[in-house]
Amino acid sequence: MVNEIDSETLQARLAEGEDVLLVDIRTPAEIAQGAIPKAKHIPMHLLPVRASELPKDKEVVVYCRSGARSYHACQFLAQQGYDNALNLRGGIIAWARHGYAIGRLEDS
Repeated sequence: MVNEIDSETLQARLAEGEDVLLVDIRTPAEIAQGAIPKAKHIPMHLLPVRASELPKDKEVVVYCRSGARSYHACQFLAQQGYDNALNLRGGIIAWARHGYAIGRLEDS
C-alpha cells in the first residue's frame, strides 16, 4: 500500500510552509525540461544507494513524470522502513496541468 498526495493538497501544504521534502526521481534529461522548485534530485536507479539521504522524521513526497515510477519508488522506500513517503499522484504532469510552479532544482 502506497500513500499518495494530489497536486492540490501538496501545493496547499507547501504554501502553508509545511516542512516537506520533495524528491524528483526522473532522469537528468527529464529534469532539464523543468522541475518542482526546491526538489532534491535522486534518479530512480540511484535510490537504493542514496535512500539513506532521506529523512525518516518528515514527509517525503516522491514524484516522476506521471506518478508510475514514483509509485514503485515509494513501495521500495516502504520496504526499507520509510513510512513517511508519499507518491505525487499524476506526477509533474498533474502538477503542471494545475498551473503550479515549474522551475529548476536547488541541487542535483
